Amino acid sequence: MALNEADVLAGLKEIVEEVAGVPAASIEMGKSFTEDLDVDSLSMVEVVVAAEERFGVKIPDDQVSELATVGDAVNFIVKASA
Repeated sequence: MALNEADVLAGLKEIVEEVAGVPAASIEMGKSFTEDLDVDSLSMVEVVVAAEERFGVKIPDDQVSELATVGDAVNFIVKASA
């Protein structure tokens, strides 16, 4: 089942808020996980694991470093679920 961008973004907001304590309202497509949202590398691993479980996709370790922004992650998950 393919996921849509809005559903993935909403789910990622919940995950990042829970894992990193970032208010969901400040999580937007163009925001960088590290620069704008202060998500450290350990928290990013937790976000990836939670996203894999929630959305039923696999995010290879070598791809994680390419998911710099929330939008990158949303787009990756949407494509991986198609």
